[in-house]
Formats: sequence, C-alpha cells, structure tokens
Amino acid sequence: MYDSFASQLAGLDLSGFSITPAPFNECDFPCEDAMAHTLGAVWSDLFALFADTALEADAEDLAWGFVNLFHRAASRKSAQVDRASDEIRALLASADGSEVHSSNLEEQTLRAQSAEASMQAFEQMREVAAGLYRDETGSSWKPVSGSRARHSKNLTSAVIDARDFLRVRKERRQAAHSPEGTPVVFAGGRNRFESEAEAKTYAANIWATLDRVREVVPDLFLVHGGDGKGADRLAASWAERHEVQQLTFGLERRLGARAGFKRNELMLGLNPRYVVAFPGNGVTERLVIEAKKQRITVVDRRGPLGSCPG
Repeated sequence: MYDSFASQLAGLDLSGFSITPAPFNECDFPCEDAMAHTLGAVWSDLFALFADTALEADAEDLAWGFVNLFHRAASRKSAQVDRASDEIRALLASADGSEVHSSNLEEQTLRAQSAEASMQAFEQMREVAAGLYRDETGSSWKPVSGSRARHSKNLTSAVIDARDFLRVRKERRQAAHSPEGTPVVFAGGRNRFESEAEAKTYAANIWATLDRVREVVPDLFLVHGGDGKGADRLAASWAERHEVQQLTFGLERRLGARAGFKRNELMLGLNPRYVVAFPGNGVTERLVIEAKKQRITVVDRRGPLGSCPG
C-alpha cells in the first residue's frame, strides 16, 4: 500500500505547493472567562481535598507549584519566541530577494507570532492562578528566580527581578522587564508579634501607608527586597491587589555582609520619589540615612507596629 501511495504522490504536480501552519487568531486560545472559571474550579476542588487532613500543612507549597506550572509553560514559549526571533534576524541579514528566502522568513515570523500569543495566554493563566494563590495565602506569588513578567499590554501588574531590570535597561530592550512610572522604595524587616491582633494592625498600617503614597504618586511602581516573609511580603500583597508593578532587589549573597548595603545603593540609584520605611534592622536604618542625604523624602513608619499614617 505504501508503494502505491508513494507512486501516486510521485505522479502529482506539487510545484508551488507548501505546507505551513494554519493562521491563528484569538479564538484559538481560551477566553478570559473560561480561564477564570476553569482554574477557579480546579483550585477549589484540589485544595478542598487537603482541608482538615494531615496534608493541609503542605497545601501552600502545592498552591505555589500550581501557579508555577503556567509560569514554566510561559517561559518555554518565551524561549521559542527568542529562538524564532534570532532566525528572523539572521534571515533579514541574509536577504537575497528569492522566493525561498521570503517563504522561510514568513514561516519564521508566523512561528514567532504563534509562540508569543501562546506565551501571553499562559501568562494570563498564571496571573489568574496567582490571584487565587494571593487570596488563599495572603501573599504575592513569585518564581524561585527571575521575573514574573507580563508581556500583554492589557496587564499592568508584574514582579520584576532587579537583575533582569538592570540587564535590559543596559541593553535597552524588552519592555516587559522595564516597569514604567515613578519608583517608590519600600523597606522593612521581619517582626514578631504578641498577638494576632498586633499582626493585623501592623499589616493594616503598611497597606494604609501605601494607599496614601499611591494617592500622591498614582503611577508608582514598588521597589523592595522581595523577602517572602515580613514587611516585604505584606507590601507585595498590597501591590498585587492594586495591580502595581514590583521591582525586587534580592540580596547578592556572594557579597556577604555588604549585600544589604549594596542593595540600598542600587535601590536609591533609581532616584525614587519616596522611601517608605517600616521597622527593620541596621540596613534599613542606613537606607533611611542615605535617602535623607540624597534629599529623598522618607515616609518614616518605624514606630511601634509600624505607625499608622495620620
């Protein structure tokens, strides 16, 4: 049968015939409502399974992994976009005007566009899942390393890693890693509280302070250390809920005791409009001192429980 089919193909005139991916459109991807309803249902059913069982303590780790599934899928698509873009640049550099060259260029362009659209769809699913994570745990979801960039123009919130930001600012490319607006630095440490009421008061004071700052600087993006606990976590949660972009400066551990002071230097190098300071350690104290030296306005909330804005 194979020989017969092969001989039939050989007899056909296939000149000018090519096989290319079918054009795609928005209908090829899940709509926003479908994403929200489906992921919400999966989330609810999955984590109801662990409630009141010995596995309940592990639910937050599993919740993080659930969001990370979509983040990793988006990252893979982003890598495909990069590879296709490299091919396009190479083809443009070697343009000879031939029909074969034009066909290859068209195919690579379509491949890049398709991968980019898939990447944005996965990023949107990640953001839906990240919202569920935030509501469940009270904190902003972020990857183990790198940025939680959002390439769609319709999405304004992002968590950008400082190393990505500094690299792309130097290279002047990839707007997804370059937050727009006015930087506001937030700093604070980890604290112990005598009661749950005190912890809630502390959190409320952070959120109220950031609300007040946002009234003055509506286009702010929040710059902080990205700590998964303590004041940074509360500030990140506020930014997440208000769709405010975040630029996180993690500690460069190789610098040892100098890491915190180097981070201060980098954050103040952005020339922020304000530095918002809550109770912290000596590094926070130094940040406030240096900010005042540079005539940057400090919103000082280092009193008991992070004093409430008046």
